[in-house]
Amino acid sequence: MSLLLSLAGSLALTLALELAFALIWRVERNDLPAVALANLLTNPIVVLCHHGAAWYFPQILTAFTLALELAAVAAEGLIYRRRSQISHPWVFSLSANALSFLTGLLL
Repeated sequence: MSLLLSLAGSLALTLALELAFALIWRVERNDLPAVALANLLTNPIVVLCHHGAAWYFPQILTAFTLALELAAVAAEGLIYRRRSQISHPWVFSLSANALSFLTGLLL
């Protein structure tokens, strides 16, 4: 049950942070669903894989986490590039993910 709470909490926080960041970035309102969809597709996978790595491969958790986050940035950047009018989609993806990742570290 705690894994489900972790997944739900992480997704909720990520959506709140990245949608707010999108508004600050001046993303058009009609592109906000792309931001939500990108995070719905990547966040649960990243969090679930992180938990698995923490359990089975704790000695390489930092490197594994970095790889997961970079994969999420790439996937989201591709979604933004192809399905939105977000200016600088790769920079937006990297910045939004850095914000949510660092916030997660602080919590």
